[in-house]
Amino acid sequence: MTKMQFEIAGDAVGAEAPCFIIAEAGVNHNGDLGRARTLIDVAADAGANAVKFQTFRSDRVVAPTARKARYQAETTGDGSNQLSMIRELELDLGAFDALRAHAKARGIIFLSTPFDHDSVDYLSAAQVPAFKVGSGDITNVPLLRDIACRGRPVILSTGMSTLAEVDEAVGVLETAGCAALALLHCVSSYPTVPAEANLRAMATLRGAFGRPVGFSDHTIGTDIALASVALGAAILEKHFTLDKGLPGPDHRASLEPDELARMVTSIRAVESALGDGRKAPVESEADCRAVARRSLFLLDDVAPGETIHSTKIVALRPGGGISPIDTDAVCGRQAARPIKGGEMLQWQDLAAIASS
Repeated sequence: MTKMQFEIAGDAVGAEAPCFIIAEAGVNHNGDLGRARTLIDVAADAGANAVKFQTFRSDRVVAPTARKARYQAETTGDGSNQLSMIRELELDLGAFDALRAHAKARGIIFLSTPFDHDSVDYLSAAQVPAFKVGSGDITNVPLLRDIACRGRPVILSTGMSTLAEVDEAVGVLETAGCAALALLHCVSSYPTVPAEANLRAMATLRGAFGRPVGFSDHTIGTDIALASVALGAAILEKHFTLDKGLPGPDHRASLEPDELARMVTSIRAVESALGDGRKAPVESEADCRAVARRSLFLLDDVAPGETIHSTKIVALRPGGGISPIDTDAVCGRQAARPIKGGEMLQWQDLAAIASS
């Protein structure tokens, strides 16, 4: 394991590894265990590396006086406070036991973001293979220290943060024992407009911290997610839901099942298209190369010993003869045999150059 690559449940993350795709179920189960199980099925069927939920005890996360964020009020109404809203989205720990077992049965990695110390204790005891830290807790030093000392890889979202705040959080995690760390660029706006996605910030994070970087995407659709992979995202996290029309704060900015599946397929195509960076013909170009490249042809008949001038030759398709790149080497040479106009020139058609 190096700073730029580590493993989560056997899947490589970072360096030259394929993008680690996290299907973010979050709280889109709306507190319903059956819906949460179906979300796992959707993520597994789509081919994501991991499905991720959120583990929390509501009263350990939100004060009764906390208001809803604007997007939460828009999607759930402004008739209740934030605490009432997230209580309706909370699953008990027994539910997470069932979800972990179902994810294992479906062959997909189970992850969850803990929002309080009790949830960290539970996920650690449950042997969840990595911890995700949400953007809202990047300044929550006690929680960062608690997570860092558990000996698991940590994925840290950096929404709403300055580079200095990220630096402080990274220092806290590393000092507390976190060795495997990835950073996700994130814009905590739901949905994020493309003009604010600032994907080049991933390169800034990579250069500043020498860690795998990725993108936690809150834009509508998949265009920006695919662009992040093309720019080198080692991890891509994307919310998904069974139905964007369901009540709840995050459904609106989520993908539906068919969209999630298409995104995963498209990400793998983008990765394949990136190649190794070496500029050289590929095998599939051989036929077109033979047809589309040109060779030198004679325009008129040439007698043996006659000098070939530029006015006597033309570059025509196909390839296979003397390439036009060698025009200067042909002009001034003498014909070694009678050559008919319209013939493709070959090097053996030219007399040897007399040595000086």
